[in-house]
Amino acid sequence: LQAISIFRIWRTTTMLSRISIRTVQRFQSARSFASIPSWANFDPSLCGTSTHEVKNLVGGEWTTASSKMDVIDPMRKSGPPIVTQPATSVEELAPFIESMNSCPKTGLHNPLKNVDRYLMLGHVSRKAGEVLLSPEGNEYFTQAIMSCMPKSHAQASGEVRVTANFLLNFSSDNVRFLARGFSVPGDHDGQQSNGYRFPYGPSMIISPFNFPLEIPVLQLMGALFMGNKVVLKPHEKVGVVMEQYIRLLHDCGLPMSDVDLLNSEGPVAGELLKQANIRVTQFTGSSKIGELLSEQTRGKVFLEDAGFDWKILGPDVGDVDYVAWQCDQDAYACTGQKCSAQSCLIMHENWSKSGLLEKMVENASKRKIDDITVGPVLTHTTADILAHTDRLLSIPGAKLLMGGKELASHDIPDCYGAVEPTAVFVPLEEMLKPEHFDECVKELFGPFQVVTEFSDAQLPMVLEACERMSHHLTAAVVSNDSSFRREVLANTVNGTTYAGRRARTTGAPQNHWFGPAGDPRGAGIGSPEAIKLVWSCHREIIEDSYVPDDWVQPEVS
Repeated sequence: LQAISIFRIWRTTTMLSRISIRTVQRFQSARSFASIPSWANFDPSLCGTSTHEVKNLVGGEWTTASSKMDVIDPMRKSGPPIVTQPATSVEELAPFIESMNSCPKTGLHNPLKNVDRYLMLGHVSRKAGEVLLSPEGNEYFTQAIMSCMPKSHAQASGEVRVTANFLLNFSSDNVRFLARGFSVPGDHDGQQSNGYRFPYGPSMIISPFNFPLEIPVLQLMGALFMGNKVVLKPHEKVGVVMEQYIRLLHDCGLPMSDVDLLNSEGPVAGELLKQANIRVTQFTGSSKIGELLSEQTRGKVFLEDAGFDWKILGPDVGDVDYVAWQCDQDAYACTGQKCSAQSCLIMHENWSKSGLLEKMVENASKRKIDDITVGPVLTHTTADILAHTDRLLSIPGAKLLMGGKELASHDIPDCYGAVEPTAVFVPLEEMLKPEHFDECVKELFGPFQVVTEFSDAQLPMVLEACERMSHHLTAAVVSNDSSFRREVLANTVNGTTYAGRRARTTGAPQNHWFGPAGDPRGAGIGSPEAIKLVWSCHREIIEDSYVPDDWVQPEVS
C-alpha cells in the first residue's frame, strides 16, 4: 500500500453499504482511489455508486451524441449501468467522415515527410509505457478493465503489464526503425532502387471486448507509428478503457487530432467505412463480422478473427502437474474468453493413465466467481452454452468430464452466460464424422473445451482434423519428442504455435508475433513484423539521374 501513493483502502462503511456484496467481492483485490490520475476522468472504484459518461473524440474535440447507450454491470442484474456512452447514429457521422478525409493517402508522416513525428511518437510511447508500468498506472487500468470485462486481478494486471512492455519496446528511436527501408544498386551509374514503408493514411480499428486495453493499444500504436490517422471503434461494452488510454496519450504529448474515438453500434461503423475514404481496416473479433467487413471494404481489411485452438499432447508423458495447470489456464482463464483459448485438447492415449484429466478437473474446481477466476460470458447465454454441451453429449461415446452446469449463487445478468468450466470428451472417430465435425470444432467463446485422444496409428486422423478446421490462430504441441513434434508442425499452419513440454495456446505477449496464418488477410500484433505488415505498404522509388556524356541515341525499337 505504501508503494501506491494514489490509492487507499476501501471507502467508509457508509459507502460500502451502498454497494452490493458482489461488487465488494469483485474488487476485493482493489483499492479505492483517493484521487484518480490527473489525465483521467473515470474512477473505477465508483462503479455501482455513480455512472461515468464516455465521450467520442473527433477532430481533436471530445463530443457526445444525441442518444446514449447504457453499459450494464456484467456482474449484477439489478445494479446501475457502469457507464453511459454515445450511441452515435449514421446522421452524426459527418465530423468523422470529414476527419478521415482530411488525411491524405501519404499519411500524417512517412519516410519523406514530417519525419520528426517518428521521434515524437517514440517519446509518447515511452511516457505512456512508464505510466502503465508504474504501480499506480497498472492498478488504475487493471480496475478499469475489471469494471467492464470481469476477469481475475492477475489476468487484468497482466494485460496492463504486456501493454506497458510493448510501449517501452517502441520508445525513442525504435519507432523510426520500423520504417527502415533498403536500397539496391541499379543497372548503370546513377540508378538505384529504394524501398520504403509507407502508411495507408485514413485507417480504422475495430477492437473486441475481451482485451479492452491490450489489443486496441497494440494495434493503435502500430498504426500511428507507421504514419496513419486512425478512427478507433472499440466494442460497445468496454469503450471506457480506451477513452482513458487516449486521454493518457494526450497527456504524454500525442496531438489530439491524431486519433478519433467512435462509440457506436457495429452498423454505424460499417456506414463510416462506406462514406469515408478509409483505406485499411483492422478487425479483431468474430469470423462472421470479419467476412462481412471483407465484403464491405472490398478486401482492404486485416483480420484477427475466430480461432478454434487445439493442443496436442504427444506420446512422451511427463511433468503432468505442469501440463494440467497449463491446460486449465489455457482453457479457462478469463472464463475462456480469449481468441487463443484452448478449444480442443487432443491427447495421446499414454496421457489417459497419467492422472492428467483428474488434475485438470481438480484445478478447474478451484475457480470461483468471488475472485473472478470464472465469471460472466459476454457473447453467449447460459442456455446457449448448455445446449451446445448437450449437443456434443449426444454423440456416441461422448461423456462429460467436468462442468455442464450453471454457476451457483451468481448475480450475472440473463443476457450473459454463467457456467462452470466445462469439458466434453468426444471419441476421435466420431468427431471426424461429417455429421459431428462442425459442431465439435465450433468456437464457443467461454469456459468450454472438447477433449479427445489418439493412438500412434491415429496421428494421421489428428492431422486430418487440424487440416479441416477453418481458422488457424494458435496451437500447442506438448512434446519433447523431436520426431513427433516435427511431424505435427510440418503438417499444420496455425500462425502462433508453441512447441515443447511447456507449450500453451494462450500466448500473446509483446515479445513475439501473435496472429493467424493461412489467410492473406491475417493480421499480426505485437512485433515489428506485425506492425509493418498490417500498417504499412511497400513503395519502391527508383532514382535514375545521371546521363553519361558519351550517350548516343539508339535506333528506334
